Amino acid sequence: MASRVAIIGAGIGGLTAAALLAARGADVTVVEKAAHPGGKARQLIVDGASIDAGPTVFTLRDVFEGIFAACGADLADFIDIRRADVIARHAWGPERHLDLHADPELSEQAIGDFAGASAAAGFRAFRKEAARIHGIIDRPMMRGSKVSWPLPLMWRIGLWRMGDLLAIRPYESLWKVLGEHFADQRLRQLFARYSTYCGSSPFETPATLMLIAHVEAQGVWLIEGGMSALAGALMRLAQMHGAKFRFSTGAALIETAQGRTSGLILSNGERIAADAVIANADPEALAAGRFGPLGAMAVPSHGVRKRSLSAMVWLANARTSGFALQRHNVFFSPDYAREFSDIRGGAPPCDPSVYVCALDREGGADVPPGHRERLQIIVNAPANGDTHTYTEEEKARCTQAMRRSLQRCGLELEDNFPHTLLTPNAFENFLPSTGGAIYGRASHGWAASFLRQGTRTRIPGLYCAGGSTHPGAGVPMAALSGQLAMQAVVQDLASMRRSRPVVMAGGMSMRSASADAMG
Repeated sequence: MASRVAIIGAGIGGLTAAALLAARGADVTVVEKAAHPGGKARQLIVDGASIDAGPTVFTLRDVFEGIFAACGADLADFIDIRRADVIARHAWGPERHLDLHADPELSEQAIGDFAGASAAAGFRAFRKEAARIHGIIDRPMMRGSKVSWPLPLMWRIGLWRMGDLLAIRPYESLWKVLGEHFADQRLRQLFARYSTYCGSSPFETPATLMLIAHVEAQGVWLIEGGMSALAGALMRLAQMHGAKFRFSTGAALIETAQGRTSGLILSNGERIAADAVIANADPEALAAGRFGPLGAMAVPSHGVRKRSLSAMVWLANARTSGFALQRHNVFFSPDYAREFSDIRGGAPPCDPSVYVCALDREGGADVPPGHRERLQIIVNAPANGDTHTYTEEEKARCTQAMRRSLQRCGLELEDNFPHTLLTPNAFENFLPSTGGAIYGRASHGWAASFLRQGTRTRIPGLYCAGGSTHPGAGVPMAALSGQLAMQAVVQDLASMRRSRPVVMAGGMSMRSASADAMG
């Protein structure tokens, strides 16, 4: 019979692992406490409109094309996907905005028009350095299994390429190195924002994270139906190969037998036997014992001080006026350092930068006058959802601060606009034991990537996947984590088959049932 794999959580990492394992003949069961797939890639209803409540920026399309191809399918047959001509629109005031384009030459021209020829030259140098860092890190670390210290990474890069190891600039902050490229502080702030893609401060993250800008410059894609449509496509792909899904049913306990994982007990008391379990949940939930004491032994906790950012997120269906929105828009504050100082002090910024995803906009198209449009609006916040309860007064104050930042750049929202506000309390409820940290462990300091939870755990047969594990936050990174989990499961179960024969009467031997071949 096929090897049995149970997966906790139908987020992007869990869905990827389910599809790839099922395509290899494994007997896969996915257990999801919510009523739908996607994890953070979900939609909520506001004023009768379905609004993306999770990630909105889709990059590294090739990762998903590879996943679907490995399962004998074509991504384009499952979702309607097209490239965005404008990556994002940026504003610091009402006078002018700056667009970054899919065409880097257009971006360079726009930067030159915005800040002068020296800024355009700085952008060229920045692009070159970011591309080099990405080229060094991509295969050895982003798409490879986790390494726990620099020496194994050096081995993968090539011990003779010491210059490459130094070129990723792990010991300098992103903010500092950006100052070498951009004298204009607005541009420094723009490219520093990429550190928030993994929930971190640009003043504490290594300059290695410049590679995120390169990834985004390779293409930002728009998916019809949003990121939840991608989750649905991955689920259908897994089901095509026989994977089973159990929704509205949580995992309560991870079981072990003879020193390795043996199955799950569900919240309704049912047991699912398994030769391997993949936890597509934040490792902090495991460490806190939310899946039982054995799960708590499997991974270490990174602690409260190492948490990534949380957020205040407004899901709105509102009339807008003034500023001409693109799909992705960023409205910057005048004092970036103060924002992160406020967050370190345990409060949302009093004068925040604001990200607005205008879900009904594409290519600068207008929404008909008088019509509402769907918006996801994000302000960074501390991950204190388990220790601080946000009062209605605090929520109102944050809403006012967010609106002031938009108004400073010329964007007006209608009064009393229909919305739902998600606070760190809501994210703690959704991601238990994290305080609402959306991205897992913060990427602060040169060693952060080495300390992030990897695929394997301390308990044989139990694996981790998702945006809080290696290789990191973001939809494509979560998918890569699911791919790494699949590879580890296949490798370890194959090793069991080779090394654990069971001696039978008469001197014959056979493989244990729990380690039978994966079809």
